[in-house]
Amino acid sequence: MQHTLPIIVVNGVIDAQVSPLDRGFTYGDGVFETCKMIESTIPLWNFHCERLLHSCKKLSIAVDVDVIEAQLKNLISEVDSEDKKSAIIKIIVTRGQGGRGYNISNLGSPTMVIGIFPATPYPEAHFSKGVKVRLCNQRLGCNSSLAGLKHLNRLEQILARAEWQDETIAEGIVLDVNENLIEAVFSNIFLAKNGELITPDLSEAGVAGVMRRFIIENLAPQAGLHTHIKKCALNDLVNADEVFLCNSNYGIWPVTELLTGQSYRFPVGEITRRLQKLLPSQ
Repeated sequence: MQHTLPIIVVNGVIDAQVSPLDRGFTYGDGVFETCKMIESTIPLWNFHCERLLHSCKKLSIAVDVDVIEAQLKNLISEVDSEDKKSAIIKIIVTRGQGGRGYNISNLGSPTMVIGIFPATPYPEAHFSKGVKVRLCNQRLGCNSSLAGLKHLNRLEQILARAEWQDETIAEGIVLDVNENLIEAVFSNIFLAKNGELITPDLSEAGVAGVMRRFIIENLAPQAGLHTHIKKCALNDLVNADEVFLCNSNYGIWPVTELLTGQSYRFPVGEITRRLQKLLPSQ
């Protein structure tokens, strides 16, 4: 029997429940990946899988990638053929069930939750014409132990996203507590200046996105560009020649306007267009 979306498995069992004692629920003790599915396949799956394993290793959560891939394959087979054409997959790995307290010794097996959801319908104009963004008041804390990881503690992003309801604003730009430019709420950010590509250093805060890595390691070299990863300030952003956001779900969005209390405008530049053209077909 094939299922309509959404469909979720917990430890391989469809429609099973997560225990209220699960540490992912009680402490946010876990990590997750959000992946795009096209025609039953996940683009950049190797990058998603490597980040998931790296994050679990950093948090000392023992996870078997073969088990995840087997559960994922079985779940996709349960999905209606029409839904397999385009969907979103979310994979959550927690430390598993435990009692009260922060001690992680003598715990059982990790909990693995995999869900397949309808694709997010972003406007095509975001890709072709660009987006308007705003500077968020919320700041990201600095923590080198967690920086780069896509862990389950997303309160900073929730508070940042709660700052606006204007549907004409597609994203929010976020700085850290030291006023360094880090990322957007659910995207990474790149700047182009004098023909060079720049993206903020994420060694103290932020999420090292899969599309960010793909651009740095694959697309930029194909375009004859070297990406400079360095500390950036708001001043670097407002004085950039081009700005774009990226995410493995939507690809690359040019930024055409930034609101900070005043408005800064950017062209959809040649570097952004060059990288967009190199993206695999979505």
